[in-house]
Amino acid sequence: MQTLDLKQGAPEWHAHRATHFNASDAPAMMGCSPHKTRNQLLHEMHTGIAPTVDAATQRRFDDGHRFESLARPLAEKLIGQDLYPVTGTERRYSASFDGLTMDECTAFEHKTLNDELRFCIRDEFDGYALPKHYQVQMEQQLMVSGANRVLFMATKWDGDTLAEKRHCWYASDPKLRAGIIAGWEQFDVDLALYIPPVIAPVLVAAAQETLPAVSVKLDGSIAVIDNLEVFGVALTAYIGRINKSPQTDQDFVDLKAVVTTLEKAETALDAAESTALASIASVNAMQSAIGTLRTLTKTNRLLCDKIYKAENDRRKLEIVQGGKDAAMVYIASQNERLGKPYMPTIAVDFAGVAKGLRTLSSMQNAVDTELARFKIEASATADKIQANLILLRETATDFAFLFADISAIVLKANDDFKLLVESRIARHKVAEADRLENERARIRQEESDKLVKAAADKAIADQKVIDAQAEAERIAAQPPAASLVANVVQLAPRAFVPPVLGTTTPSLKLGDINARLSPLAITAEGLAKLGFPIAATERNAKLYHESNWIAMVDAMTAHLKDDVRAGACQAA
Repeated sequence: MQTLDLKQGAPEWHAHRATHFNASDAPAMMGCSPHKTRNQLLHEMHTGIAPTVDAATQRRFDDGHRFESLARPLAEKLIGQDLYPVTGTERRYSASFDGLTMDECTAFEHKTLNDELRFCIRDEFDGYALPKHYQVQMEQQLMVSGANRVLFMATKWDGDTLAEKRHCWYASDPKLRAGIIAGWEQFDVDLALYIPPVIAPVLVAAAQETLPAVSVKLDGSIAVIDNLEVFGVALTAYIGRINKSPQTDQDFVDLKAVVTTLEKAETALDAAESTALASIASVNAMQSAIGTLRTLTKTNRLLCDKIYKAENDRRKLEIVQGGKDAAMVYIASQNERLGKPYMPTIAVDFAGVAKGLRTLSSMQNAVDTELARFKIEASATADKIQANLILLRETATDFAFLFADISAIVLKANDDFKLLVESRIARHKVAEADRLENERARIRQEESDKLVKAAADKAIADQKVIDAQAEAERIAAQPPAASLVANVVQLAPRAFVPPVLGTTTPSLKLGDINARLSPLAITAEGLAKLGFPIAATERNAKLYHESNWIAMVDAMTAHLKDDVRAGACQAA
């Protein structure tokens, strides 16, 4: 905190206050001051013109400063340290302290004791029971000084003698401090856009015309002597000049006075009639005249009263609707900066804050203050949403599909939102890793099955080649003639039995058959003659059923035996 050597009320002190956000003004800025409205503070800070302090108010201020000086030693005794009055600043924030300890850890704030404070200060450790405007002022004092507590004391003095004392301790409220900071930020925006309204004069109803006194009396001959004709002319002319389309606040005040004047005229006519009737049973002409005038008076009084109430209600509705329209425009501006309509509904009650207020100016201030509170809350909500969106863009660029519900979750607190984003991404990565691992395992298993099958097929093929070569070597090792004769002798003739063709997928190539029967040569035509037609082709390869291999060998063996027998017979 930067301390300033300023004397309260000096030109330098006023210049300092004009350029800083002061703790004593914070309650008005927050709309909770019982002494000044937010609109009044805007006007003062924009124009630099403070309201004139009258003699009575100045005496009250002087007494307050004197009581503060008298109470300071009492506060020093409670705190256990000396106090010094000082003005300090922290950036644009400023605060004047009734007392501050040298280590700047404890502040002192003094007020004149009143019934409100007597009711609130019951526990010395509960500063939160104080009215909000005191809490706001002390919270900004703590924010500026860096102190951690304030001794709040209220005293009443009889001269220099202490008559009564109450005190309590106030500690910082983080939520209230955040509200004050946001409130001054919004106030700064409103101050830059502020346009002073046309200052309306003090509204006093225009002087109303005095209607002739109603006079009705009876003479001895029972003749009615009255001035009803004169009164009627004056009344008719007066009614003709009534402004029945009020626009300004002055018009409203004047119209209200007209209602009062017409009420008095009605009362006067009733009194005149009663006076006359008290002297005579009936005077038709007089009664007729008074009845006509009374009807005219009452009709116009009721009309003016109705116009006043209707127009007043319209102006109130206009002020409330103006607040609603401004709130909608502000929400639209926040959605525009966010890029999409992410803004939720922000609670606001313009009609509620204006309820019960009698003047249009007080209603306007209440609505403007509520609008400022609404903007502060809306801005904080938009800032939170924007921070969440930035986090999402920075950390979840490749995972946008995981956040289809962004409009709902973006309203979460920033820490909660961050945790949600990180947990969703982490769960997705684990699930994706499991899926990829399962896919890789499936592919590995398929490859392994293919290798096993290929190895088995190759082993079978290799064994068949080995068996064929062994058989060929065995046959080649026998003497040709002897082997043929032996075969002829050993093998009895048998009839050729047509083979049963296989039903499996053809895989035995003609080349494989020739390799197995080497050095014999086998052709497709020869196998077809033996009853084994081509089962399939693969490029240039002729394919047969593996399951028919034994049947093929049997058929070829039988055919060879028949040839041997035929040759042997011819030789004989």
